[in-house]
Amino acid sequence: MSDTDPYQLLESSIREPPTTLRGSLPYLGPGFILSASIVGSGELIATTIVGAQAGFVLMWFIIFSCLVKVAVQLEFGKHAISSGESTMASLNSLPGPRIGNANWSIWTWLILMIAKMMQVGGIVGGVVLAMEVFAPGLAHMPARAIATYAVAASVSLLVFRGYYLLIEKASLVMIGAFTLFTLVSICVLQTTELAISGSDFVSGLVPNIPTETVIIFAAIGAFGITGVGGDEIMAYNYWLMEKGYAAYTGPKSDSPDWQRRAKGWIRVMYLDATLAMIAYTAMTVMFYLLGAAVLNRKGLVPESGELISTLGNMYTASLGPWARSVFVIGAIVVLYSTLFAALAAWTRMFSDAFAKIGLYRFEDERIRRRAIAIFAWLIPFIWGTLFLYMEKPAFMVFLGGVATVVILLIVVFAALYFRYRRLDRTLLPSWRYDAALWLSSVSIVVVAGYVTYDTVMKFFSAA
Repeated sequence: MSDTDPYQLLESSIREPPTTLRGSLPYLGPGFILSASIVGSGELIATTIVGAQAGFVLMWFIIFSCLVKVAVQLEFGKHAISSGESTMASLNSLPGPRIGNANWSIWTWLILMIAKMMQVGGIVGGVVLAMEVFAPGLAHMPARAIATYAVAASVSLLVFRGYYLLIEKASLVMIGAFTLFTLVSICVLQTTELAISGSDFVSGLVPNIPTETVIIFAAIGAFGITGVGGDEIMAYNYWLMEKGYAAYTGPKSDSPDWQRRAKGWIRVMYLDATLAMIAYTAMTVMFYLLGAAVLNRKGLVPESGELISTLGNMYTASLGPWARSVFVIGAIVVLYSTLFAALAAWTRMFSDAFAKIGLYRFEDERIRRRAIAIFAWLIPFIWGTLFLYMEKPAFMVFLGGVATVVILLIVVFAALYFRYRRLDRTLLPSWRYDAALWLSSVSIVVVAGYVTYDTVMKFFSAA
């Protein structure tokens, strides 16, 4: 085993945490990797569709969705740094029944990831639909199938070959450029007849729930996707560990030195998560405003094969017809970077989950790398196949969002268990932190409860 393996806590890997903002900057990154996976499915697709359907009235709910889940993310991250455990190792410590070697939470996660497969399959479809704008011939079989599997294989190749970090950095730069492009679009929109008035913006900040069922379902699905979702919170721990936070803290002990290092690296993690939250929340609001101001007023709701072309209206309305091509290129960049981030995270989570079932040892670096490589090819193939079978990317994304809400329930239970049963007493947070954690947990449970109730009622009504 290599001494540089970030999943091993060794004395030789210990590093003192930075004590200044400038010193912390080189250690930031896990939260922004998470942002790359959030922007494609949540901000670009789900948020704009909710805005198109509801107008400005649900902007407060979308912002709330971005902010409220961060406390649970922080608790997961804190546990990873202080314990040195991967996500699945932590879930395997939860109380409750077991099937074989694995805890109930791991098996439940594996089942729910079937729906999540459809969500990312919808993002693959979004990339293909965007490509079809420039090459209309791809809209027909077998050209669409070839393009779909080519996109899937390219993601596999880059993650499998280990180019992920380089590509991710480039993708984040392009996402930043796309964010600037969106901001300019909003500013220019203010010079048109579709300008967003102060009353429009303020009305979106006042809590109000529409009565239309289809809008409520879209909002609930968006709650699971916008901001950090359940699977993204689970993935965050792997990025924290691979960035070195747990290894730098070192093996857990009762010494004052370990306590100081743990608190120091947790502070860095707080900064990382907070800056990422600001970034993806700002992006969310901009996409929502464009969806409400342009698509809703024009009666345009993105569906099926018209997803990308309809979303492009948000930019042509303010910048002119030339902006459609720029938007399509930007959409490809954003969606493609999401595929990178999702695949990199999923290869680790699935490898870890199957290891906990008892198939191999995730802690063995050689075996772990081999498992990650296998999943890097298998998972995108499934994504592409699901898109070709369903061909409804917007619906697929929202379906995955509903599954994410359920995954969030597991994450909430685990976060509270970590906080009150496993957290080192020297790392106890303030009452303000605990209040935020409980607000986050209760909000997630209420939304998940509504999803469950609505699903059961629809099932019996159909029967």
